[in-house]
Amino acid sequence: MSSTPTRREQILATAAEMFAARGFHGVPVTDLGKACGISGPALYKHFASKDAMLAEMLVSISEELLAVGRRLVEEASDADDALVRLVDWHADFALRHRALIVVQDRDWSSLPPDAREQVRSLQRAYVDLWAAQLRALHPGLDQDRARATAHATFGLLNSTPHSGLLPDEAMHELLTSMALAALRNPSG
Repeated sequence: MSSTPTRREQILATAAEMFAARGFHGVPVTDLGKACGISGPALYKHFASKDAMLAEMLVSISEELLAVGRRLVEEASDADDALVRLVDWHADFALRHRALIVVQDRDWSSLPPDAREQVRSLQRAYVDLWAAQLRALHPGLDQDRARATAHATFGLLNSTPHSGLLPDEAMHELLTSMALAALRNPSG
């Protein structure tokens, strides 16, 4: 993303905060427009519908996770380095985008079916990216356990909306150290 957010990005960020606080169905278009400094109907200049807004919000974060994840793996010197990079970046992402995590968890069922399938596909690819690094680091690890390990790690890293007990820097350090300890020993 550019350093100065576009109007669409500003609207999506505002919508994410409002959806996280009140739920997708609890935010009327008029309230969303007002929070963005425009009339509710003016939102339709930027998005075809509120459903389209939710779809773009969740598809775009899934695309970003996968694209950055692939780049980090390509830049890594080995599987352990790849996992370190993935964990560090995902923890940072989760701390910066708490509202999106809440929206993803709570409002998933409100996504239009085509967007839901697109998000699922992107998320499967992201899980498989992590699983491949785990299997490279632990050659005896089967695919199902590698995927389950990746999902468990996401659960830890995506706990940020519920873990406001520490400042972000300390939380980042805690999340990354816990995640790496688990990933380096997936057999328990």
